[in-house]
Amino acid sequence: MRVGFIGAGNMAGAIVRGIVASGSLAPEDVVVTSAHGHSAQALARETGVDVVDTNDELVEQVGAGGVVVLAVKPHMIADVLAPLQDLLAEQGSLVVSLAAGTTLDRLAELLPEGQAVVRVMPNVNAQIGAGMAAVCGNAEASENQVDAVVGLFENVGRAIVLPERDFAAYSAIAGASPAFVFTFIDALARGGVKNGLAKAQAVRIAAQAVLGSARMVLERAADGATPADLVDTVTSPGGTTVAGLVAMEDAGFTPAVVRGVQATVDRDRELGV
Repeated sequence: MRVGFIGAGNMAGAIVRGIVASGSLAPEDVVVTSAHGHSAQALARETGVDVVDTNDELVEQVGAGGVVVLAVKPHMIADVLAPLQDLLAEQGSLVVSLAAGTTLDRLAELLPEGQAVVRVMPNVNAQIGAGMAAVCGNAEASENQVDAVVGLFENVGRAIVLPERDFAAYSAIAGASPAFVFTFIDALARGGVKNGLAKAQAVRIAAQAVLGSARMVLERAADGATPADLVDTVTSPGGTTVAGLVAMEDAGFTPAVVRGVQATVDRDRELGV
């Protein structure tokens, strides 16, 4: 199987590096192109993948049974796909879109009739191999094709199959949430600075604590433990941790997080194409 990336920005670059580093595909089985060529050329030099000058060449090289990944901004999708209609219909490649807010129905309008399409919503942490991706195929995409896309994105983190109706909620708790977590880490660090720590040191301490806590949630979930269960393992009656938790809840910590998620979901639905 060959995989082609139309677009070679940060997200495409992260996925390509992950694919090559994992050995799931040989560099010669990956082809990239970009609007101005510079980013694709740089990615090809770094990873050894093939690079072509045009989107037509990329689709031709991917061929039947391959995957064409649209790694361009949502507003560019229509212009990118319009000239490829006949070639995509002839080749029968699987099309994968990374465009936020662009639904499967909208993609179907821009593609040949009967085209198999998989929509993927990755997040920024794919850039360090710790991403989270939601994957959903249209009626024409086979289970094997969807599974193959999940496999691609597991090279840069974790990926799950999720109904498209749940993508707005997913975008809030996985797509937008890194910004929430970055803000939380910065707030923890500021609390450390208030009490005498240097900012850089406080950031490292807080970030490692958040990283370890997230890993513990994932690992203990296999045993049926919930985040609330883990909270109970850290707090003790009349202790410092529960004092801090009660103060945060009094300030509206949990309601603020839930409101942030809801605002993100609402805005995603407003912007949905």
